[in-house]
Amino acid sequence: MDALDSVIERLNWLRSEIERHNQAYYVHDTPVVSDAQYDTLMRELQALETAHPELITTDSPTQRVGASPLAAFGSVTHSVPMLSLGNAFEDAEVRAFDKRVSDTLRAAGKLSPSEEVSYFCELKLDGLAISLRYERGLLVQAATRGDGQTGEDVTMNIRTIKSIPLKLKGAAQDIPEVLEVRGEVFMSLADFDRLNIAQQARGDKIFVNPRNAAAGSLRQLDSRITAQRTLSFFAYGWGDIGAEQRPRHSDMLDWLEQLGLPVNTSQHVLARGADQLLKFYTEVGARRAKLPYDIDGVVYKVDDLTAQRVLGFVARAPRFAIAHKFPAQEATTELLDIEVQVGRTGAITPVARLAPVFVGGVTVTNATLHNETEILRKDVRIGDTVIVRRAGDVIPEVVGPVLAQRPIFAASFIMPTACPVCGSAIEKVEDEAIARCTGGLFCPAQRKQSLIHAAGRKALDIEGLGEKLVEQLVDRGRIHSLAELYTLRVEELAEYDRMGQKSAENLIEAIAQAKRPQLNRLIFALGIRHVGETTARDLALHYGSIEALMQAQPEALLNVPDVGPVVAGSIARFFAEPHNQEVVRALREQGVEPQAPEMQRSAGLAGKTFVLTGTLPTWSREEASSQIIAAGGKVSGSVSRKTSYVVAGEEAGSKLEKATELGVAILDEAGLKALLEASQ
Repeated sequence: MDALDSVIERLNWLRSEIERHNQAYYVHDTPVVSDAQYDTLMRELQALETAHPELITTDSPTQRVGASPLAAFGSVTHSVPMLSLGNAFEDAEVRAFDKRVSDTLRAAGKLSPSEEVSYFCELKLDGLAISLRYERGLLVQAATRGDGQTGEDVTMNIRTIKSIPLKLKGAAQDIPEVLEVRGEVFMSLADFDRLNIAQQARGDKIFVNPRNAAAGSLRQLDSRITAQRTLSFFAYGWGDIGAEQRPRHSDMLDWLEQLGLPVNTSQHVLARGADQLLKFYTEVGARRAKLPYDIDGVVYKVDDLTAQRVLGFVARAPRFAIAHKFPAQEATTELLDIEVQVGRTGAITPVARLAPVFVGGVTVTNATLHNETEILRKDVRIGDTVIVRRAGDVIPEVVGPVLAQRPIFAASFIMPTACPVCGSAIEKVEDEAIARCTGGLFCPAQRKQSLIHAAGRKALDIEGLGEKLVEQLVDRGRIHSLAELYTLRVEELAEYDRMGQKSAENLIEAIAQAKRPQLNRLIFALGIRHVGETTARDLALHYGSIEALMQAQPEALLNVPDVGPVVAGSIARFFAEPHNQEVVRALREQGVEPQAPEMQRSAGLAGKTFVLTGTLPTWSREEASSQIIAAGGKVSGSVSRKTSYVVAGEEAGSKLEKATELGVAILDEAGLKALLEASQ
């Protein structure tokens, strides 16, 4: 053996030994050597790699230290979507879930009449969902969940987490060509406390909770900062996989653990039936405060993978799994004031300004009060001590006042008569709970929201024009109307926060592509009150051009299917406003040429009105609506005697009940598809 071979052998041994110690310390919490011994091994490895840089490998433990700052995160398209889970908050919802699963599997012949479903139960960590992609055993990419289809590329930062192996364990023939591991990155409570102590000593930002700290650490553009913060990881699933799957979910996680991936084995339980699921939930809740990390619930998954495939998916969530969330956490605090916010359509929403209170893991200073009627109903007054709740551990809301603590100076809320943003009059239409600013697109608050709405996927679909950029464009006085978007230039956009040359070029290209939108998309993008996607398409089909629609009188608009007096009046008032006419004129001057909408492929369902309720097995509501409209039918949001069919999916609510009362025909997804096929 020559000298180089000896070096290679020593390098391989050091890497293997250090990785073994990383697993023992970071994954199993059972270190087998002292810190000094570990440091000695690491220093020797670093010295050998410095002397022989050509022998450095991407999976070496030395490559976790972090690299120079990235210009920005790239995006990663998930080869297998990262789905969300449906939530249960009450015991009855868990029992209903178990019944749906059991009934479906029995109907498919996968469960005997007396048999109970076996579930894999685990803790729902309060962290950040991550997908790790291994190719031939090496970690090559890591991405956040994002919107489920596309996430952020955080590979460099993930590589700094010592519990995540850079190379999978096992013989080459036992490691799949491709393996996407799904799991949660989180920060333990102890590491969170240590981080905040260090942050405070440096005069830096103090993190509110471990989840925010983990997310903030993982989204650092400088991975050297991430490397300084102790993050952890547990695997709980998989995406793309180039190997034959084991028969059960529990078997798959055992296999992932054998490959060297950290799995929260000590907290997993197999349970049968709803009673055992609820028992697990209760037991976890009792020891929740003693866990070394934050959780916000537990997760139940059907253990048998064949049964999972039978159950399938609904919308963006699996039907074989559910998250059982812990109850909303409540606290009391002082209501300092009630202010109002202005939405895209001018809706005035009262917002409670609160003395800071820690609820459900975050410090809450604002909470919604919905509308003036709700404030009166709850009898909430400025100066009250109020109960604040984070419903589902997400949305802060004011539950009501603690009347026993009401001070004598508590003041009732009075809705302002003028918009706090533009000064226009605030009016409340009879029979409506919501008051509105009359300023329209003149109001900067509505302008921002209108631009965000217009850029949305269902409207002009301008990718890259997000909320933060819109706020900058409006606040700087650069954009006053939708038409001015088409005057933006790459050079100026590149100077805005979080923008660069490439991002600016991509946005300008997206804006250019939006110069030839479908007419119905342009109508929807204008944000006319009461005009949704379906009505926008009806108007486009009926009038054929934006100019013809602008000139239509309220009486003529009533000839458009499903357009009643309220909608007709809203459309007519919108186009009667000079500033709205100016927006359309300016759009045409900027070269915006709306295209005639695609004609219906048939009129087989002409005159038929459909209402969708619940969740369909394979179609989203948008997809089902598109199919109905393309076949000549109409989609309505409410059930009446004029409704032809109600299409009911899982967890259908009051609309299904009303349809039954009125004797309206009810279809499931299969029935709808059969009707569509017959109409062609």
